[in-house]
Amino acid sequence: MAKSTRQYVFEGMELLPAALIPFVEKRLESSLKGHWQVQVLEKLPNLRPNSSGEVGWDQAALFNAMDRFWSEAFKAVLGRAERSLVNELGDVRNKLSHNETFTYDDAERALDSMRRLMEAISAGETAEQLGKMRDTILRTKFTELQRNEERRKTQRLEISVETVAGLLPWREVVEPHQDVATGEFQQAEFAADLAKVHSGSAPPEYRDPRQFFSRTYLTEGLSALLIGAAKRLSGSGGDPVVELQTNFGGGKTHSMLALYHMAGPAPVQDLSGLDQLLEKQGLSVPQGINRAVLVGTSRGPQDVLHAEGDRKIRTTWGELAWQLGGADAFAMVAENDASGIAPGSNLLEALFKKYAPCLILIDEWVAYLRQIYKVEGLPSGSFDANLSFVQSLTEAVKASPGTLLVASLPASQIEVGGEGGQEALARLKQTFSRVESSWRPASQEESYEIVRRRLFKDIPGDKFHHRDNTLKQFAKLYRENANDFPQGCADEDYRRKLEKAYPIHPELFDQLYTSWGSLEKFQRTRGVLRLMAQAIHELW
Repeated sequence: MAKSTRQYVFEGMELLPAALIPFVEKRLESSLKGHWQVQVLEKLPNLRPNSSGEVGWDQAALFNAMDRFWSEAFKAVLGRAERSLVNELGDVRNKLSHNETFTYDDAERALDSMRRLMEAISAGETAEQLGKMRDTILRTKFTELQRNEERRKTQRLEISVETVAGLLPWREVVEPHQDVATGEFQQAEFAADLAKVHSGSAPPEYRDPRQFFSRTYLTEGLSALLIGAAKRLSGSGGDPVVELQTNFGGGKTHSMLALYHMAGPAPVQDLSGLDQLLEKQGLSVPQGINRAVLVGTSRGPQDVLHAEGDRKIRTTWGELAWQLGGADAFAMVAENDASGIAPGSNLLEALFKKYAPCLILIDEWVAYLRQIYKVEGLPSGSFDANLSFVQSLTEAVKASPGTLLVASLPASQIEVGGEGGQEALARLKQTFSRVESSWRPASQEESYEIVRRRLFKDIPGDKFHHRDNTLKQFAKLYRENANDFPQGCADEDYRRKLEKAYPIHPELFDQLYTSWGSLEKFQRTRGVLRLMAQAIHELW
């Protein structure tokens, strides 16, 4: 028997305590003076101690404690968005306890809120489980919708293509990618995940370098980034440290994935667009590049990785060394990893010299650092030790030919979080400002092509004239009725925008990027992809 939506929400809620209890207890212990358990029991009268006299946690107690002690214990590491999630999930837990029903939308939102909270505390595995449960709800919803109503394609009126202008409908000119056409896409798949690509668990359009580049538009900024990286990794110039900073959904992770695949084992000549770009510059990418990927939301600061040979990896610098060179590389920093004291730049230089060429990609760094703000005794080392590592790392990379460091920093408040996030971002920016290279994200007009490539297949050669005829007739309409349309629609530049965006009208893009783009949670390009994929599926 299929699970109900309520059962999915219940199972998701059951996953939370294992990740929340150590996080909540560590925050309370480090923030409250004296016996923190006594203070918690005093201020939360409905909470009862267990048989050993300790706090008996359940989901309601965890949410209540986080809300009640927010200013004292949690504000430093989490932001307002996370507090809203805590309160929302408290309401979800109450609905469960009162046996209330959950619609598909209710269940999807509840599971997504759980996932977001788990990501905020760097409980990556739990977040991934919740994401899969949420995706199952979405797939079930779409299947039911398809079963209960006939496809729009069979319902729509047959439209004669013998119009005055001889225009073909867009459906007969260009075809969506399979996942968009069938509605099998998952909303999360439009969010590139560097950690999942590195582990091999990402969807093929991100994991497979050939598919990735076939759907990637090389903007001016991304092209410059790839050229600079090829120069640096081959020892012929290029900036050693690059900081990527844009608003939420602005393309940071996608750019890092392009670098990751360029430095991978797939031949460059198999990567659409990249081969021509490098050939034009007279560049090549060396073989055997050692890649290290560190994602702040995939591992918490309290987590200890167990590697082969019964080795325990506690710190970011330990994980970096292990990924670059395995056991031999880890041995170079093993003492620093065990003590939680950051290695100096000389030691890191020696590491990079031995394992060059090296590509180091660090994503969601602030999300990791804010978890250790004002907390002592974590396996990861202290906040100050981690920031000392940042400085040593940038200095060592700068002095090591063939080594490139690319790190993403958030520009939007929703990604920064609370006081700890603000302090981490300020310190990181101060360090990176000494050595980093600037990077320009995609322009709004370039974003048309980014979205079009992800949603649609290439237009077949024998259909280009149909597209061009459509563009011609729109341009004629705007030119002959200039007073009825916004200024500039009759210009040649606007025709070029129509071409870049086809079959989506550029005015829709403009509204989404300007009016909707100001919404902090819309995520710009990622948000446009999610919305347009759903619309195209319904129309197809």
